[in-house]
Amino acid sequence: MRGEPSCPKCGGRVRAPGLFADSWQCDVHGPVHPLQPVIPPSVEALSVVVHRAQVPVWMPWPLPVGWLFTGVASAGDDRTGGRATAVACSGPGPLGGMGELILVAEELGVGLGARYAGIEGPDPGPYLNVEKPPQAKVLAAGRPTPLWLVAGTPDDRAVFAGEARGLWLWAVVWPEQSGLLMYDELVLTDLREAGAEMDLLPCGALTPRILSP
Repeated sequence: MRGEPSCPKCGGRVRAPGLFADSWQCDVHGPVHPLQPVIPPSVEALSVVVHRAQVPVWMPWPLPVGWLFTGVASAGDDRTGGRATAVACSGPGPLGGMGELILVAEELGVGLGARYAGIEGPDPGPYLNVEKPPQAKVLAAGRPTPLWLVAGTPDDRAVFAGEARGLWLWAVVWPEQSGLLMYDELVLTDLREAGAEMDLLPCGALTPRILSP
């Protein structure tokens, strides 16, 4: 498991701010918000991300039956706070087998969602046909939120994206047929607003999806 920050767009090494730059730097992508090392899922690990996040930390709540929290990631540093968050959940797929879902909230240009989506980033705009009706809707912090299918993604996943609270919201689902999950109007909670019920969150083993999309 990685023990140092990396580029949210490519996973490459990043250089810390220093004499010549006041931001983290990737050799390929220039200034970035560093992706922090991922640690095994627990309520404590999630709380650390929640408390430093400057963007929502979206979680389906209640979780679909049989689903578990299986990982969390955050891009940003102690100075800027979390500018992107990714929460992973795993459980029985709607058509059988195992399904996995990663929800990403991020500011414009961070590029973490595009990395999990498997497309050139940093943002989903060029891959969305918003002239057509949205293919899915979620209830995000009590607000109906349309999501459009993202074009050009790998065949092993279904990717949806839209805007919630003025920020990008991505939903990346494996395998592709488990995308049916998104047609059930999932209810998403921003865990920054959750109370003691977060202590009841069922945790599973860390999903490799959040380590290397």
